[in-house]
Amino acid sequence: MAKNKKQKVRRPSAETPKGFRDYFGAEVAERSEMLSAITEVYHRYGFDALETSAVETVEALGKFLPDVDRPNAGVFAWQDEDEAWMALRYDLTAPLARVYAQNQQFLPTPYRRYAVGPVWRNEKPGPGRYRQFYQCDADTVGSASPAADAEICAMLCDALEAAGIERGDYLIRINNRKVLNGVMEVVGLLNPDAPDEGEEARGVVLRAIDKLDRLGPDGVRALLGEGRKDESGDYTKGAGLNADQTEIVMGFVEAERETGAATCGRLRELVEASPAGLEGVAELETIAALLDAQGYSGRAKIDPSVVRGLGYYTGPVYEAELTFEIIDEKGQKRQFGSVAGGGRYDDLVMRFTGQHVPGTGVSIGLDRLLAALREKRGKAAEQVGPVLVTVMDKDRLPDYQTMVAELRSAGIRAEMFLGGGNMAKQLKYADKRSSPVAIIEGGNEKDAGIVQLKDLALGARLAAEIETNEQWKAQPAQIEVPRERLVEEVRAMIARAG
Repeated sequence: MAKNKKQKVRRPSAETPKGFRDYFGAEVAERSEMLSAITEVYHRYGFDALETSAVETVEALGKFLPDVDRPNAGVFAWQDEDEAWMALRYDLTAPLARVYAQNQQFLPTPYRRYAVGPVWRNEKPGPGRYRQFYQCDADTVGSASPAADAEICAMLCDALEAAGIERGDYLIRINNRKVLNGVMEVVGLLNPDAPDEGEEARGVVLRAIDKLDRLGPDGVRALLGEGRKDESGDYTKGAGLNADQTEIVMGFVEAERETGAATCGRLRELVEASPAGLEGVAELETIAALLDAQGYSGRAKIDPSVVRGLGYYTGPVYEAELTFEIIDEKGQKRQFGSVAGGGRYDDLVMRFTGQHVPGTGVSIGLDRLLAALREKRGKAAEQVGPVLVTVMDKDRLPDYQTMVAELRSAGIRAEMFLGGGNMAKQLKYADKRSSPVAIIEGGNEKDAGIVQLKDLALGARLAAEIETNEQWKAQPAQIEVPRERLVEEVRAMIARAG
């Protein structure tokens, strides 16, 4: 009789899913600090906080992503037990439209809200491009005034500066989808009487223009025409425009002049046969005038190359671009690029209610903004760990826990060592935790009414400088203090270490 062979246990692979990443202590703390600075600006402008579900129905989200050729049109979707299709939100704006439509009888008009949280997109991952990322939004729903758009742009300037981006290191670039629609009319891709016709081709044109920074004019021309093959060999089908149509679109993209007035003048020439296009130009002029009046000239400009990839924008669109140079992975100098964007979406709520409800807002990509700040100021400072109360005698755990409680009550981050091992292992743990101070109380110290305080932060610095044993003995990295002065002396030691 054959012996039963022991079946090999199949264990799951301990690896992050493709396109996702994990965040550890210092990164989470850094993001939290940045969020606090940005949301304080939003709050100062009169916006209220809102949290929405991470999951929405596919019908409520709509299909507005640029990567429509991806599975499920670029969203992570599944069918629920009642056969309804659900999806992870791909941004924070589509859920806002649902919330406003659902609760508009209880909400003020205009409704001004900000929101923070992760979003998910089923995009092709790449270097620095993840399928989950954090956004920080602010929106005004219920106002059709260009002043609402100008206010969002001004607030974006203030938020970037509050987060640590210096004035002169960013630029808010502003355009208007109505102007682009006017260009679409001129080239024959948009019939105002039948707006649904040619929608797919217009989407390709929008996505092509949105890639100008990455692909350059020649790459955009290829996407406006037959299509383009990238370095990996992947082929992207183009919009199928002829040479004359392509040059008209490129004329729009390259319409920027030295002043906003001159740029708007050129745009008027391009869309003079389109009432919607001319309306868009007038809105740009109003926004520029309002920003100038508030002192934001030089920090924002009219730029026809900005279109934004999402399909729900209907009017002004804006993008925050960081203008300082970084060294990329190939060792080449380049500008960091966009960290925030937004625009006007006057039809999102109407999808639910059938009523015209204007809206406008902006979204800051927190992961990209944090990456930009690291490029500017270097790696974030290592997070200071907790004060460690070491365990010398296992039968005296209540004594050690009492020390921890006293420190925490005094506002000092602290923990008792919960692992097993000798003092060397405990101090190694403290080093890995970046603990500033270790507290030692054995039986002799207990009887004498004292504790030993080991200044780990200072000790680490001195260890790099001390050359002789005599110097080491003379350094003040470990002191003996009365037990009743524990909190006071720990606080002083932390202060000395900076």
